Amino acid sequence: MLPQFSLDPAPENPYEKNEWGRFLNFLHTNDMIAIADLEPFKFYILPPAKASTSTPVSVAYEISKTCNVDTIPRDCESDNSLAGSHMTEEHGRSDTLKMRGPANGQTLGKNYIRADPSYLKTLGQAHSGWIFGGIAELVDNSRDAEASKMDIFVEMIKLKKSGKEVPMLSVIDNGQGMNHDEIVKMVCFGHKQPDKDVKDRIGRFGVGFKTGAMRLGRDALVLTQTANSRSLAFLSQSLNEGKDNIEIPIVSYCRQGQQVEIDTAVMSESLAKNNLKAIKEFSPFDKYLIGEKAALFCGGTGTQIYIWNLDEWGSGYCLDWHDGVYGGSSFHQGDIFVRSRRIRSRQGQVSVKVPLDFSLRAYLEVVFLIPRMKMFVQGTLVKSRPLARFLTNTVVEAGDILGNPVELTLGYSELEWEQGNCGIFLYWHGRLIEAYKRVGGMIHSADVGRGVIGVIDVTNLMDDKDGRVWVHNNKQGFQDSESYALLEEWLAKKVDEYWDNNFDSLKLHKDNNIYKPDCEWVQCDKCRKWRMLPHNYDIRKLPVQWFCYMQPFGGQCSDEEQKMEPGTVNVSDKRTGYDCKQNDSVRIKEEDVTNASGKDQRRVRFKVEEPVLKTLRRGSPTPSNENAESRSPSSTALRDEHTDQRRVRFKVERPSLKRLRRGPPTPNHNAKCRLSSSPKPGKVYSHR
Repeated sequence: MLPQFSLDPAPENPYEKNEWGRFLNFLHTNDMIAIADLEPFKFYILPPAKASTSTPVSVAYEISKTCNVDTIPRDCESDNSLAGSHMTEEHGRSDTLKMRGPANGQTLGKNYIRADPSYLKTLGQAHSGWIFGGIAELVDNSRDAEASKMDIFVEMIKLKKSGKEVPMLSVIDNGQGMNHDEIVKMVCFGHKQPDKDVKDRIGRFGVGFKTGAMRLGRDALVLTQTANSRSLAFLSQSLNEGKDNIEIPIVSYCRQGQQVEIDTAVMSESLAKNNLKAIKEFSPFDKYLIGEKAALFCGGTGTQIYIWNLDEWGSGYCLDWHDGVYGGSSFHQGDIFVRSRRIRSRQGQVSVKVPLDFSLRAYLEVVFLIPRMKMFVQGTLVKSRPLARFLTNTVVEAGDILGNPVELTLGYSELEWEQGNCGIFLYWHGRLIEAYKRVGGMIHSADVGRGVIGVIDVTNLMDDKDGRVWVHNNKQGFQDSESYALLEEWLAKKVDEYWDNNFDSLKLHKDNNIYKPDCEWVQCDKCRKWRMLPHNYDIRKLPVQWFCYMQPFGGQCSDEEQKMEPGTVNVSDKRTGYDCKQNDSVRIKEEDVTNASGKDQRRVRFKVEEPVLKTLRRGSPTPSNENAESRSPSSTALRDEHTDQRRVRFKVERPSLKRLRRGPPTPNHNAKCRLSSSPKPGKVYSHR
């Protein structure tokens, strides 16, 4: 009594053809009907009179009364699209299913989603402006999996087909791992956003792994392990080349200790073997290499991602990597660079160097607001640097934007001043979204705000109550919104106030002096919490591995982290330090130099004054009347050196030299001077 239509098989490979024949033979032998309940439709696949791999079948169907053919609501279409997506997850393909009928001549059609393999390359364009954005997506996933350790390195691997050795990027963590359902969700093209917002969770859009992996290379293999499962997933442009739909082979195993076997609850053995065969054919991995990589879990949990056929730049690769030298200085640590070494374009930027734009190590140092994971690049540990705790002259500003509380930490960094950098670091869910964002006077003048760094977390402001977020899905910027516009205005006001109120009191010391942070911090190697050290404590006395119970903290891992209260200003009483000598406001040194004949002598008197700078916006300091008079011919020569921001006064007594050595004075060492015939008495020689 139900309308019917004919369903013709369209297998793409021998495996699918064989499966179709087995399915029809089962219905024919047992004289059974297969029922597919897809609201608002219910399909009844009737047993064929004869079973073969090319036999069409008759399908009867009925439509629920709540939804008719002509007015199908969008949620009904959505459910069927999800069903097609699920078909893709299980079998690596999704066809367009055309249904003919019913008998009265009406045409009923449903189109399941189909994705052309070229879409994989399109996904990678989300990070076309900056390749580190692709690596950041993988780092985010490790943090969401609560990993405590993560390794990122490039190694060489041999391809089976060509026999060539090519670089392979490896990202390995010890997080929670993924079961079959979770890894299927990971390789699907998007998923439903969580109804409940998790403060410490970064992933939301369901595209991070795909966009990140396809930006870095053409092929990616995921090996993941939980307490009772192990899974493989292969996202590959090479495998899908020439096909009309994307195939993503997945193999899942049950795990009990060291014993693993195919999980027949989620896939058949034949499907698992077919997928594993595709992985071995189109990747450098065989069963031995897969077993070797699985051994890296050491019986625990985690996820390993391997990417090869890396993206190219000119005659080389977009990435440039260097191994570290164990026992060497910080300049010999391993790192991965962007080969072009380009500085990203930012509004008002006049920076001469921004290391985090082309150095993965420098980027990972500040990628998280409060670092917890131990991250290694090319085998050497990345020393995490929570910016808010590494600034001097620190001020904490609190405010309210659209009813959302915000807290901005402002401070000065000598390193950023030397590199011509300044701006605000904006974090969302503890993850860096924008770096060196210039606001206020910073945009219009190269010197305004130079060296000033701000740190702010805008999670509450950029997450709407209805679940919408004002962050780009590549997590490299914010969307244009009222919240963001008001945030820019508030930041501009606070930064300009800080500059006007505090810049006059900042001294720019030279001679290798180093600004110390207002407070010294150390991170526990067990709980990964940051602890504040006592004032003037020598951080070099700390051991390589430090824990909360050790001195000088002497506490427990359960103790909460300290933080500066809003509205306070911390200025250390020992602004310069570590292993450097203090600069006195006036430094004087006298010395006698005798030439080879022992007749000519001179006494050189150095007087160094380091005045407080007023403002860089007004240009170079204007000489006072006293300074102007001192430049008149006399026994003293005065010259300002604006590059070093200091004033050097040379006083020559009993001059017997024709001229002094060129170059800056070296008051801390014996001066070597070229001696010649004596000049006229009373003549003044200025240093050049």
